[in-house]
Amino acid sequence: METAGETSANGVLTISDLTVAIHGKEILRGVDIALRPGQVHGLAGESGSGKTMTGLAVLGLLPHGARTTGRIELAGRDLLSLPAKELNAVRGAEVAMVFQDPATSLHPMLSVGRQLTEHMRHHLRLGRREARERAIDLMRKVRIPGPEEAIDRYPHQFSGGMRQRIAIAVALACSPKVLIADEPTTALDVTVQAGILRLLRGLCDDLGLAVLLVTHDLGVMSAVADEVSVMKDGLVVETGPRGQVLREPRHAYTRALLDALPENAGAETTGTEPSEGEPA
Repeated sequence: METAGETSANGVLTISDLTVAIHGKEILRGVDIALRPGQVHGLAGESGSGKTMTGLAVLGLLPHGARTTGRIELAGRDLLSLPAKELNAVRGAEVAMVFQDPATSLHPMLSVGRQLTEHMRHHLRLGRREARERAIDLMRKVRIPGPEEAIDRYPHQFSGGMRQRIAIAVALACSPKVLIADEPTTALDVTVQAGILRLLRGLCDDLGLAVLLVTHDLGVMSAVADEVSVMKDGLVVETGPRGQVLREPRHAYTRALLDALPENAGAETTGTEPSEGEPA
């Protein structure tokens, strides 16, 4: 198994021997993951396996009372040891996160344009007009129709799939190096899900993002991931290239996850073709 320590020279973000305990109970145990520019690293496992907790640890968003050991290294800095003010400067600007349900991650009372531009104005010190132009360009990148008009609308005026695209645009507002996508397609139907996966893959390729894709669905991994890590009970039990992990799993738990997939939805299915009318 390739470890984060062995790949840190090529990784934009490296998680090494990360352990998280909450009220004395270990939630993560010695997690090693390396994210590379221009690649999607899939993090799979059942609910409660520690996937989301790993993403939250990167951003310093763990529950009160959590205790961490190990390293999370970004551009030579250990995020776990940064003072709160410096970590706040990293969130959104260098590492951003897309959550599962855009209905809760987007503010219902603020226009899409306000939510897109406030990060730019804070982190990038852009003026109002420049931030608006950049926001429109981002909406165009994530395939929102008529971005010049859509920017002044509110989240409830968009479909679930369009809201998730807007949430991705918000995450990309300050050109982060790392994007953590936590179950970004779970709340969407299958055809819309396919379009979101194509979008993430395309953004990764075009912008050189390092993406950590958190999901319980190995079918999603087979569509977009370059590398896959499988988690069980807070441990990474297997890591490797997508084809190797999904076709020739070495751990019994990975095999069990693959066996649980619906018939004809196993490894190396793509599922990324959008339906008619769904933006690519």
